Amino acid sequence: MNIERPMAEPAEATATDLYPTRLPDREMVMHRTDPVLWSDWTPDAPISRDEAEHYRDNGYLVRRDVFSQDEVRLLMRASQELREDHGRIRAEDLVTEPDSDAVRTIFRLDQHSDLFARLAADERLAGVAQFLLDDAVYLHQSRLNYKPGFTGKEFYWHSDFETWHAEDGMPHMRAVSASVLLTDNGSQNGPLMLVPGSQNRFVACRGTTPEDNHRSSLKKQEIGVPQPETIDALVRELGLDVATGPAGTILFFDCNTLHASNGNITPFPRSNAFYVFNAVSNRVAEPFAAPRKRPAYLADRGEAQAIDVQRGDLTRARD
Repeated sequence: MNIERPMAEPAEATATDLYPTRLPDREMVMHRTDPVLWSDWTPDAPISRDEAEHYRDNGYLVRRDVFSQDEVRLLMRASQELREDHGRIRAEDLVTEPDSDAVRTIFRLDQHSDLFARLAADERLAGVAQFLLDDAVYLHQSRLNYKPGFTGKEFYWHSDFETWHAEDGMPHMRAVSASVLLTDNGSQNGPLMLVPGSQNRFVACRGTTPEDNHRSSLKKQEIGVPQPETIDALVRELGLDVATGPAGTILFFDCNTLHASNGNITPFPRSNAFYVFNAVSNRVAEPFAAPRKRPAYLADRGEAQAIDVQRGDLTRARD
């Protein structure tokens, strides 16, 4: 498989905005110019050829039976403890549901738990991300997502890259998200929905970015989302997939894949550990379509230190 790989320059050297968005008077759909799968597959790759091609063609990959049952139980217990003891979490790292004080998101997950920091560096996550992006990687963002039973609210349709480009200054589509399911995700309790193939279309959204847009968008995103008619057209053309699986399943999805999730009115909560791996060569700089940078808990702006990929059983890495 021969894949053309344009060089991803550091953001400081990128003079041209390749993906203009937050347009004042219109929405526009354009074709992606960056690769999706940046590496050529070889037998030494951490995923199979079929998995690599599925990711390239559909913009996401679901991997099951990656962790042992002991590892999954350990992660689930650590997740529950963080939620129950969220009073010790920094206020800026904590987001509650729009209509209640129920925990919705805990940011900087790797800083709040040694176990989840170790998970971020695990070869089953970071090693796969390195392959998909053909580069060393660092954590652009990490968080723990909760969608409680009965009251968990929806996440509306969006491309993560649109926000990371507009508000964080991520220049290229050379980032991948890894979501580790910490509860069983079935078709009823608000699993992630994805539009396969949408990673190849960039929706330049309509509307300028307000000051401190993140304060409201973390609870309900209204700026930087495609119009309903655009979502309708893409779903009719490309289809709609649902990522389900038991606790311990890993979902990798490209930064530009259009995704969303329904609200959860079942008794069964949904939670996941979420890591954004960005290529070191793709570090963020000045926002392309926002008046100021978002806070560090949403977009790491350090020296983009490459993750030292770790191997071994997670049960040996305890808080």
